[in-house]
Amino acid sequence: MTGKKLHIGLSLSPTWLSGDAWRRPDSRVDEIFDSDLYVDLARRSEAAKLDFVFKPDSQFLDPATLSAGPGFSSLDPTILLTTLARETSRIGLVSTASTTFLPPYAVARQLQSLNRVSGGRAGWNIVTSLDGQANFGLADMPSSQERYARAAEFTSVVQKLWASYPHDALRLDRDNGVYADPSAVRPVDHVGEFLSVAGPLTVPEPASGQIPLFQAGSSPEGREFAASVADAVFAATPDVDAGIELRNDLGARAERLGRTPDSLVVMPGLSMFLAPTSAQALELHRETHARMSRERKFEFVESTLGIDLRGLDPDGPVPIDDLPDPNRPVRSRTHAELVRRVVLRDRPTVAELLERPEIVASAHWVVVGTADDAVAQIVERAEKGAMDGFIALPGGSWGSLGIFFDEVVPRLVERGLFRAEYSGTTLREHLTPA
Repeated sequence: MTGKKLHIGLSLSPTWLSGDAWRRPDSRVDEIFDSDLYVDLARRSEAAKLDFVFKPDSQFLDPATLSAGPGFSSLDPTILLTTLARETSRIGLVSTASTTFLPPYAVARQLQSLNRVSGGRAGWNIVTSLDGQANFGLADMPSSQERYARAAEFTSVVQKLWASYPHDALRLDRDNGVYADPSAVRPVDHVGEFLSVAGPLTVPEPASGQIPLFQAGSSPEGREFAASVADAVFAATPDVDAGIELRNDLGARAERLGRTPDSLVVMPGLSMFLAPTSAQALELHRETHARMSRERKFEFVESTLGIDLRGLDPDGPVPIDDLPDPNRPVRSRTHAELVRRVVLRDRPTVAELLERPEIVASAHWVVVGTADDAVAQIVERAEKGAMDGFIALPGGSWGSLGIFFDEVVPRLVERGLFRAEYSGTTLREHLTPA
């Protein structure tokens, strides 16, 4: 990390509404389906010179969860980011599209359209999805191995579609009546294991080139896929050691696949509960998660770790001898491996495990404290090579988001860890080391 500037993005999912935080008077929960809220966030991010804003997505909604908060209900990410493209000029715009459910031609066309209207600022967060199969005519979710095999083919097809109508094909020769060179616009004629796509795309590629790719899986299949194609990796690394291990592993995999280790920008999620004092931040975190019942915690542990902690002595250790096969089928391999790591490394009691952020809040890196606390942890991770940057996930309150913009980012600039001004105009330029 020495001599390099951090890369910083902001999640546009309203993470500050998690738990009971949406009930706060300043939460702006009534605006989450209003584009003006996200325009505000994008403009603030651009003023802070962040690399990008990022919109995660889900193709599934459980109505039973809505009494406790908005959950995964949200606007379509690509439509929302296209709105933001007209209201900003430099900030990157990273959308999410599933390779399990959506057709590659539609994804390629939507993202290239966003790239054109934003002047080369689009990014694609590639996901294989965890839920939502019933919304797309599937009885069951494919296995992790099948989802990533399809994702690899899907991504290759999308990239070929982007290249099928190259920028140089446009001639715009008014005098000779030649709009474009037909010989330069070629079908992809892809027939593979999962997909059949003819092409070419209807949207020409801009002069800025191909759209940067983001990937978030941290399972072995996800890491291998990320190492093969991703420009940036959005990762859940709750501690420094997890960050170092992931960054080193991705670098080694990339090198084995013929890429340089530094060709991937590793950006863990940073969940921040920030307040003017540490005591206020702790209270903010407590209030946010106060209504999460013990039963829900037990259910989460059982679904990720595979053991039932009900009836055990709260002050006794989590029984590590009872941990099942780590390769058993689970909904989210990422969360399962993180919780397992906590238990094996820290040997918590049952009561301690039930209060861990990985259980009550997030599998991501969590800072509960002041702006100085956040900066200290960011500096530590940067110096130890545990990341190349982070994606900010402000939690607990709108005020926490304000502290991130008004105090955390300026202090990183003062330390020389983040840019004071943009040096480029495209997302790929923002992600390229200065």
